[in-house]
Amino acid sequence: QVQLVESGGGLVQPGGSLRLSCAASVSTSRISAMGWYRQAPGKQRELVARITRDGNTNYADSVKGRFTISIDNAKNTEFLQMNSLKPEDTAGYYCFANSLFGTSWGQGTQVTVSS
Repeated sequence: QVQLVESGGGLVQPGGSLRLSCAASVSTSRISAMGWYRQAPGKQRELVARITRDGNTNYADSVKGRFTISIDNAKNTEFLQMNSLKPEDTAGYYCFANSLFGTSWGQGTQVTVSS
């Protein structure tokens, strides 16, 4: 399996920014797609963003224009830049990777947006 280690969560005021990181244990050339889900208590799991090995991206309508997903291939690391954060962005964020090993998940990192 691919190991994924997340970091970058925390507490931020509305309108602020955070950058999440997800480091993979294998080269991103072996990964077909990476992305982020988020889960808040009592709410449906939501696909936040996804990026393929070809560089194609998809975003949830709720974050489009505010979040940007990217990959640093040299570091085998995926990033989620989150700007203009809103209280409704509060959730646990989980990165994932699809590869020949199957689907792998990060341990999760909490993002809390509150004044």
